[in-house]
This record gives sequence, structure tokens and C-alpha cells, in this order.
Amino acid sequence: MRVLDGMRVLDLGNFITAPLAGMLLGELGADVIKIERPGAGDPFRSFKGGLYSPQFQAHNRNKRSLTLDYARPEGLAVLDRLVAGADALILNMRPGVEEKLGVGARRLQALNPRLVYCAITGFGSSGPYASRPAYDNVGQAASGWLSMFHAGADPKVAGPAVADAVAGLYAALGILGALVERARTGQGRVVEVSMLEAMIALACEPLGAMLATGQAPTLYGRAAMSQSYILTCRDQRRIGLHLSSLEKFWRGLAAAIDRPDLLAEYPSRLDRVERYPELARTLAEVFARQDRDYWTPRLEQHDVPFTPERRLDELRDDPQVRHQGVFYEQVHPRHGVLHAAHRPIRYDGENRSDFLPPPDLGEHSDQVLLEAGLSEHELHALRQSGVV
Repeated sequence: MRVLDGMRVLDLGNFITAPLAGMLLGELGADVIKIERPGAGDPFRSFKGGLYSPQFQAHNRNKRSLTLDYARPEGLAVLDRLVAGADALILNMRPGVEEKLGVGARRLQALNPRLVYCAITGFGSSGPYASRPAYDNVGQAASGWLSMFHAGADPKVAGPAVADAVAGLYAALGILGALVERARTGQGRVVEVSMLEAMIALACEPLGAMLATGQAPTLYGRAAMSQSYILTCRDQRRIGLHLSSLEKFWRGLAAAIDRPDLLAEYPSRLDRVERYPELARTLAEVFARQDRDYWTPRLEQHDVPFTPERRLDELRDDPQVRHQGVFYEQVHPRHGVLHAAHRPIRYDGENRSDFLPPPDLGEHSDQVLLEAGLSEHELHALRQSGVV
């Protein structure tokens, strides 16, 4: 099921934000052409040596790779020919760099008024921070997001990239909206997404609560309100609970752990919220007395919202993940068997998105340029000059 079949997207991005947005569109069936500089390509390619790092693979499935030095006039002329037939273009650069390279929105949309042009930045196209370099942790820290997950003087930051991924998601959403509008009007749009604004938008719940009450969120405030816990069992494996606000789930938990006394000790949801640290300690003591396999059937029997915590390396063996057909294998002609997850969106029950493996650098250059109308002679000349 390729709902974007027939759409052509030019991905001029590097690292995560723009490449992820392009990959999401590719998973929906768009023909995504990743345009990279000859020689090294996307810097993520060489993140672990070579030109096919796991980081690159993660953000560049379902694309064709074209090497093109569009900083040179001959290369920019080729890019212009591609732009003329494209539906969308994505890039992530500091504001102003795109104009220096000749790939600004005004010039490219003059060539193709139907083009949906998406620019992803750290802080927006103008303002006091606009020219600053921005990567994931900058976006997390600037948006207030990191303050909700990290406290104290420990300089280490846990977890994967969040701001990069969120900006890429919002960029893909913005492009899709502009494509829907273009179907009515025939005109493209300039879509702008900043990492700062994307992360602020993602914090809609804590931000909305703060704006309504005037009180900034605390580190465990959301967990207290939602009655969320991560509990370590005797065998050191963990269980996640999220009781939410329904009284039946609290009663189910008390029954599952044979602690009816807790119902009298914490008679209302507000009691459990206000005494969250105390209740968390009590539950930790209870769950530490038995292995996880003891607790799992009891929690399920009493309809408690729970799950055994999974590590990433355990996901493929999870029964529900297997049932959903989340993971797939495909073979790249040079790199062998590759593993990835299908898109999380199903159309009429279908989630298949294993259309193309991540491309080698310049793997599809000849194919793309010949499709764009270049002759074999022109292609040879571009190769001889190092433009392709």
C-alpha cells in the first residue's frame, strides 16, 4: 500500500531531521531521492567508519541515492532539472546557507510553483538564536523538555535522540498537509519546522497545565498524576504500570498484590497523587518479593494496565510484536541482510514498507539522472568533472 505513489521528494538533508522526514514519506510510498555530495555523502554514513553506518541506515530506508555537487554551477543546473519534476524538497541547514548554495525557496519555487519546500532549522529562520548550531540535546534543553527528565548535577544525558526525531515527524506532517492543499490549489508552500517549536509543541500536556495553573511541572508530577510506576521484581526484571484515573485499576492492583489494606490507606486518587513517593516505595517493596513471572499473570487476571519492560534487543521475541509483523528482513546486494521495522501506520490493515534498503552512496545516480532526461554523454561529462 503506497499512498504517496507517484510523489517525488528530494532529500538534501544530513544526519537526522530531514532524512527522517524523507524516510517517513518514503515509507508511505513516495519516490525519495537522497542528494548527497560526492565522496563522503551524508556525514552519518561514516559515523562508525565506512559509508554505511547503522545510524545512516536507520534514517534512510526507501530512498535512492544520487551524488551531486550542487555547490558548483553544473551541479546546480542538474538539481534545477530535478526540482522541475519534484513534488517536495527537504533540507536541514542553518538559515542563510540554503541561499548561499542557490537552493533557497524563492528561487526553486520560481522554477516549480507546485513545489512543497520544507526547511528544518534549530531555532527558526530569524531571531536571536537563528544562526546558532543546533543538535538534539540543544533542542531538548532549549525547549524545556530536558528539564522534565533530568535533575541534579550529573552531566550525562540518557536516552536516544528525541528533538531530532520530533522535528522530522512534524516536518513530514507539514509536507503532507501542504500536498493535500496543493491538490486543491495547484500551488506549493514553504513549510518551516524548528526543533525548538517542535519540542515545545510535543510538551502540550505539561505546558498546557502550567499555562492554566501557573505552576511549573515537577520531575515526577506527571507520573504522580497518572499513577505510573516502573517496578523491579526479585529477579531484577521490571514491570511498568500506568493506573490512570479510573478507580477500578487501583482496586485491581490491590487485589493482584494481595494488599486490600492499601485501599483504606489511600482511599482517593488525590491521596495517591499527593503521597506518590510513599506509595512508590511501598509498591517497590511488594514487587521485589517475587519474580516477574509471578506478577504478570496476576496483573493480567485483575485487568491492571501493565507490561513487562522490554529492552530493544527483546522486542522481536515479544508475542504481540511478532503478531503485528513489526520487523522485516531485506537483502542489499552489497551489504547483505538488513533488519528494520515497518512503518507504524496501517492502511486497510497493511503496514508493509520494505520497498528499498538504505542506499549505497550514489547507488542510483545514473538511474535518477537518466530519468531526468540527461543523456549518456552529459552524464559522462559530469562524472569526469566530479560533479556526480
